[in-house]
Amino acid sequence: MDLTSPRVIRSIQEKFGFTFKKGLGQNFLTSRDVLHEIVEAAEPEDGVIEIGPGFGVLTQELAKSSEKVVTIEIDERLIDVLDYTLSDYDNVKIVNKDILKTNLKELIKEEFDGRKVSVAANLPYYITTPIITKLLEEKLPIKSIVVMVQKEVALRLAAKEGSKDYGAISVLCRYYTEPTVVTKVPASLFVPPPKVDSAVLKLKIREKPAVDVLDEKMFFKVVKASFAQRRKTLLNCLCSGFSVPKTQLSSLLESIDILPSRRGETLSIEEFKKISDVFTNEGIR
Repeated sequence: MDLTSPRVIRSIQEKFGFTFKKGLGQNFLTSRDVLHEIVEAAEPEDGVIEIGPGFGVLTQELAKSSEKVVTIEIDERLIDVLDYTLSDYDNVKIVNKDILKTNLKELIKEEFDGRKVSVAANLPYYITTPIITKLLEEKLPIKSIVVMVQKEVALRLAAKEGSKDYGAISVLCRYYTEPTVVTKVPASLFVPPPKVDSAVLKLKIREKPAVDVLDEKMFFKVVKASFAQRRKTLLNCLCSGFSVPKTQLSSLLESIDILPSRRGETLSIEEFKKISDVFTNEGIR
């Protein structure tokens, strides 16, 4: 069945008495071209974990190109729908769980013998950051993450220093991955259409982090503090985040050639490393 067809989507809704839940960000893609771009970017041949399958439109395409697909859906109302729409695919396993409460390391070990897999997802805005953070911080055996998210969110995740979209989540993504925007997807290509356009983002996992820091927890604490109050200078932000006299902080920043008057969004990932390492060496907590 053609799950990109609005007529087919409506017929499935009627068959199962399914209504869309706005709070779960349920907007189903109707473009086969975009589906193909997602699958090509995901490179799912060895196996793929899908998050939020909806009616299974992307799941079907992934199953055609992958040895095995494990698709995780939080909405229990969709499990019977997925059993129906994916009945022709014997390489798909449906898991009814909350992705944020799922032990993904154990799941990959059980379902894929621990080998590296891809992740594909269509994520609603409200949960994008928690899911991306979980996937990256748990250091899972994954090759890449290909997600369709709100366009503004995609630009934020892929942002470089100096841009208005650059923030703590941008640094997190660049630390662990090489981010690229694959394509932009207008709202008109969804049923029901959301209020904003979307984009497909690929996060290719690095073999090792972008910078070699002395203390990873300190690195991300520095990053978080630097963006906590965007209108304030780096010096004032770090003073609020760490219990260190302003004069001492100012001297430390100047010792590594970083002006205390700069703002967090102007700092490169290498400069965040410099601050983190000097704080670690100085025993700052």
